[in-house]
Amino acid sequence: MTESGSETILRINGLEKFYNDIRVLKGITLNVRRGEKIVICGPSGSGKSTFIRCINGLESHQGGHISVHDLRNNRALTNIREIRKKVGMVFQGFNLFPHLTVMNNCIIGPMKVLGNSRTEAEARAEQFLERVKIMPHAHKYPGQLSGGQQQRVAIARALCMSPDVMLFDEPTSALDPEVVKEVLDIMVSLAEEGMTMLCVTHEMGFAKRVADRILFLDGGNILVDATPAEFFGENSPLRVKDFLGQVMD
Repeated sequence: MTESGSETILRINGLEKFYNDIRVLKGITLNVRRGEKIVICGPSGSGKSTFIRCINGLESHQGGHISVHDLRNNRALTNIREIRKKVGMVFQGFNLFPHLTVMNNCIIGPMKVLGNSRTEAEARAEQFLERVKIMPHAHKYPGQLSGGQQQRVAIARALCMSPDVMLFDEPTSALDPEVVKEVLDIMVSLAEEGMTMLCVTHEMGFAKRVADRILFLDGGNILVDATPAEFFGENSPLRVKDFLGQVMD
């Protein structure tokens, strides 16, 4: 595991999120250092996905502050284009453009958002498609690929934007069990290379292997912020032990 640095690149202070009158996130505060790997887990409905979707503005927030480096993701989302240049995201449901080939899925962001030429964008896309072992399928459409292949394309697409932080929202939960490992292996390699990552997942083996910290969300709060040794240890809170008993059976 690559040791994380001392530079704080993501600051979240007092994050509040409401759906009508329902308070979904209750003043979450978190600092993330460059190179840090954070796994976010907790029961269904605890606010995990909402939390990371607020970071890159896919969900608005009603209170608190989010900053990437010194760029603030404010409630009006006026900086959201710049934020999304720095924060990549991989979704549970892949979210590839079905009418675009694998290659075009990967180059559209760098060309339209970063201003890369097609030649530059394609060279970078080839690099990451090779890395996730999808380059032979570069000219296929997402519908012609398996779920595991589509998720690997989604990871390559996010990497093509050269993000400072990668967000993963339950990236293996929609996959067949036999292809989960191939996606997790790519995520492990990113972690080992020092990518700053926040990953919502119930894959506790992955958490043990790569996480610097594990956050346990419950009821819109961070109930536990611990190292893997503390989280899986004998002195872990009973609420965490009950959760682990369910997901690790």
